Amino acid sequence: MKPTMAILISGRGSNMTTIVDNCHDGLINAEVAFVASDNPDAAGLHSARQKGVTTRVLPYSSQGRRDAERYLETLLEAHSVEWLVLAGFMRILSPGFVAPRRGRIVNIHPSLLPSFPGRDSISEAFAHGVKLTGVTVHLVDEEVDHGEILAQEPVRILPGDTLEELEERIHQAEHVMYTRTLIALLGRSG
Repeated sequence: MKPTMAILISGRGSNMTTIVDNCHDGLINAEVAFVASDNPDAAGLHSARQKGVTTRVLPYSSQGRRDAERYLETLLEAHSVEWLVLAGFMRILSPGFVAPRRGRIVNIHPSLLPSFPGRDSISEAFAHGVKLTGVTVHLVDEEVDHGEILAQEPVRILPGDTLEELEERIHQAEHVMYTRTLIALLGRSG
């Protein structure tokens, strides 16, 4: 039986879409139990539903982090989820939520951690004038953008780049690297 994963998003869900497709195609050895978002208007929820994936909205805005995480815990148990995959999820999970799931929550971050943690890391790297940034996939621990690094992929900031061009190259690198890392963690289906 394939391991089950849930994917958390906050926006358009481009990484989620790639992961769902790669699970359906057998490239990643997992079943996607559901996609959940803290943002009821996230475009990624619509994309997930179009792909036949169950979606849920986590009530962060209306009920706060504690109740949202309780609801998420209920969903994870109801669907027997083994892996929690963060794909552009812009909320910080509490230490109490993370601790019992340590080693089973995976995140992707658009920088070469430990450089440029937190929000706006692409624009921060761009503004600092660094020549090299990239993407990190890591296991989540109780600290923000911290935990065991599973993979990193450098992305060069080219002369004349716009922020939008850099963001697009980083997103392209994310899609390839997240899949590659999840295959290493979970294996291939066929």
